[in-house]
Amino acid sequence: MNSRYRGRFAPTPSGPLHFGSLVAAVGSYVDARANQGAWLLRIEDLDTPRNVAGALDTILRQLEACALLWDEQIVYQSRRVSLYQAALEQLRASGQVFACACSRKEIADSSVLGIEGPIYPGTCRAGVTAGRSARTWRMRVSAQSIRAVDLLQGEHLQNLEVEVGDFVVQRADGIFAYQLTVVVDDAAQGITRVVRGADLLYSTARQMWLQRALRLVTPEYLHLPVALGDRGTKLSKQTFAPAIDATHASAAVGKALRFLGHAPPDALNGAAPRDLLAWAVEHWNLARVPAARAVPVAE
Repeated sequence: MNSRYRGRFAPTPSGPLHFGSLVAAVGSYVDARANQGAWLLRIEDLDTPRNVAGALDTILRQLEACALLWDEQIVYQSRRVSLYQAALEQLRASGQVFACACSRKEIADSSVLGIEGPIYPGTCRAGVTAGRSARTWRMRVSAQSIRAVDLLQGEHLQNLEVEVGDFVVQRADGIFAYQLTVVVDDAAQGITRVVRGADLLYSTARQMWLQRALRLVTPEYLHLPVALGDRGTKLSKQTFAPAIDATHASAAVGKALRFLGHAPPDALNGAAPRDLLAWAVEHWNLARVPAARAVPVAE
């Protein structure tokens, strides 16, 4: 095993794995194994209102049925709150975050749309107005362009001030935001390459900004194409994508590999998931993976 390569898969237990999440799991697993690296499992269960009872057990059974077996102990975000709090305190001490009293409606009413919603207009940058209470903590950004070179999607430039604005690192309900937690977790676990869906491509600049602020190493990034359903929408829990059937794991793994440009040979028709994955590891080539943000799922 290449001790220098450490990858991960980080599902949210808000429902079972569907085909779109399986693509991310298979892609990250095969890339890690093809590079003789470790593949870790992290459960992003910090956003407790989204967690669904029984979803975690289902996810673990689905992964095991698909022969996607992880290294090391599973990491649970819900048990790492102290790490996120320490990161926030570090940012507060350096003046890189500020308290914000704005509601979502207030921001929407006084801003323009950016790449992922309203751009924060900077209302509380100089301090919360007297008589108001802080709701969130936001990360200060500047007009500096962040350059990321994705291993599949190529170069990506983002001006955070112009396209996103100062972003939330702790929400009004006290839950730490995804952008902060993923940066802290990837660093703590020594992740060297992040392989995930291209729907998170726009998050990379914010995460790199936080990594620099916290003096953390930036891993490599590889964003796989998102799977699109019949209506051209992303397969997700919100669009009611069907769960992976663990009793037909071989078919699911084979379909995911075909989606990623690695169709197993006819000789492996009906083969066990572990054999399909072994073939994929041996033949893994990023040049065969579609270099697109999204690809329709072929039936």
